[in-house]
Amino acid sequence: MKTLKEILDALLSKEITIEQAEELIKLDYIDELDKMAHLDFSRHIRTGIPEVIFAESKTVNMVLEIAKKMLDKNNFVIITRLPFEYFGKLESIYKDKKDFVCDFNKTAKTAYIAKKSYSFHKQEGTVGIITAGTSDIPVAEEATLLLKAMGITIVNSYDVGIAGMHRIFPALKEMITRNVDVILVVAGMEGTLPGIVSALVDIPVIGIPCSSGYGIGEKGKGAITTMLQSCSPGLAVVNIDNGFGAAAFAAIIVKRIHKKRIP
Repeated sequence: MKTLKEILDALLSKEITIEQAEELIKLDYIDELDKMAHLDFSRHIRTGIPEVIFAESKTVNMVLEIAKKMLDKNNFVIITRLPFEYFGKLESIYKDKKDFVCDFNKTAKTAYIAKKSYSFHKQEGTVGIITAGTSDIPVAEEATLLLKAMGITIVNSYDVGIAGMHRIFPALKEMITRNVDVILVVAGMEGTLPGIVSALVDIPVIGIPCSSGYGIGEKGKGAITTMLQSCSPGLAVVNIDNGFGAAAFAAIIVKRIHKKRIP
């Protein structure tokens, strides 16, 4: 792999084109943090999706060190699955500092920290996010934070599951009226709602099985089984509680629809 200087030298000497240089830079931009983490700083340029820190199973010091490294190199950092007790440490470092803008969402166990001088480019397109119940909101909020950080407009409607079937129709009416490009549907228990939504609209639907539930289908097993077995066309399914993955998939669809690169 060429170094950045070698790539630029090759470009200046016309050995490679601008397009080839761009591709080489995208592939080369991997950094290492004390052999603890390999940080992919150009992921949002290469794929349209920013790299995030998955805090689960990491110590608070590991999370803080990785976050610092990313903010040194990048303008922002997104952290998911934060243990509740880690928020205090992050808040003490970043929340009241004039140089940073922070969004600490304890419901979603997610944090967004950015340099005050930076903001994501506003992305054309809108994503709808629906939850079947209030227990599903933390997963929906994880997806919401990522999409908002990427400049995508969100239309949320929570607690509209099939136990009160009439509640879904006003939510869908608003989303159709606002011309959403994708709808994320978070559901636990038996996970029926995404299949119903995809049977009612001509919009791509991403089902997110949630770990709410009990008994034989506990921890999202019943929900993911129902979604994967759905006979309703137009439904894609991500893993249990994977709000981030669903948001990333939705962002790629929005990007392709509007033919603009997410910065």
